[in-house]
Amino acid sequence: MSAHFVETEIISQPDCWRRAAALAPDSLPAAGERVAVIGCGTSWFVAQSYAQLREAAGQGETDAFAASEFPFSRRYDRVVAITRSGTTTEVLDLLDRLHGSTPTLALIGDPETPIVGKADQLVVLDFADERSVVQTRFATSVLALLRANLGEDLGRAIADAELAVVEPLPEELVAAEQFTFLGRGWTNGLALEAGLKMREAAGAWTESYPAMEYRHGPISITGPNRVAWMFGTAPEGLPEQIAATGGIFRSGDRDPMAELVTVQRLAVAIALGQGLDPDQPRHLTRSVVLRGVDQ
Repeated sequence: MSAHFVETEIISQPDCWRRAAALAPDSLPAAGERVAVIGCGTSWFVAQSYAQLREAAGQGETDAFAASEFPFSRRYDRVVAITRSGTTTEVLDLLDRLHGSTPTLALIGDPETPIVGKADQLVVLDFADERSVVQTRFATSVLALLRANLGEDLGRAIADAELAVVEPLPEELVAAEQFTFLGRGWTNGLALEAGLKMREAAGAWTESYPAMEYRHGPISITGPNRVAWMFGTAPEGLPEQIAATGGIFRSGDRDPMAELVTVQRLAVAIALGQGLDPDQPRHLTRSVVLRGVDQ
């Protein structure tokens, strides 16, 4: 049996995605609604991916914001909050301010939290909730639910994830000293999340950029024993340019969410190799609850 909660939670993702994709809540945004999606940390990155996917699917204008940066001067038909814990201060404060003026929906992992009384509607993914501080399966299960709601077939993503949770990790990745994660469109959110996972669990030096922006400066840090990791299809010529730096280029034809699973496993492997506890990252808690702090 695994000694760490996060390892068990990572491995469970294919099953969680099946359950999430099978849900059909009628409270999710309908086509044509103007929607804002908010969250903090990992949830904010999921919000960014969903916003890109929803607009690309022709479902309506969709913006994504960190909860602390929500523009109250704008008007939306619905605000969707993504929050595993249901206790994050910025999210709860935002829902309080919107109460009675804008319909709100919360996608949550724990139904026994304060958010239950603050959002107008709830979608509960308690089967994907986690004990580890580091988010893995909740975030990806929310995205699986939202992708399925947009009409996507998650069969390939699930099959790819089943491979990602068992295949050996390449030693050159485990031993690398630096990672730059790259995305395009909806995978920009996944690239940001990949970088966060590596920083949280392993304290690794990571950066994340839109793939076309990478050549506008960030490529200068790439070199031997450093990785440029693409989520989705790389821009033409980029693999060759990375090879010329002596760096390691990682890409593939798997669903990008399954590629994120590989990053999660890599973060845990690097953490354990350094004697760190990936369930309890330094300076972090499961939820950020602010009291007596100017927000």
